Amino acid sequence: MSSEELILNVEKALDEIRPFLQSDGGDINLLSIDDGKLVKVQLVGACTSCSVNQMTLKSGVEMTIKKYAPQIERVINVE
Repeated sequence: MSSEELILNVEKALDEIRPFLQSDGGDINLLSIDDGKLVKVQLVGACTSCSVNQMTLKSGVEMTIKKYAPQIERVINVE
């Protein structure tokens, strides 16, 4: 998968997640994909102060991104 395809697939995954985050007053932005394995995102809005944002990141965001781009190993939130 080319880097352009990887970015498109990660964006597709984020588009799948976005409605759930937006319904709670938050959102997510893709910052970068490092070495084709590490996705850096930024949770914004209500997601920044949500007490379960790390669980959302791991169980929701990371799992969905891996569905679209299996080579991704980790997803981290950059504040």
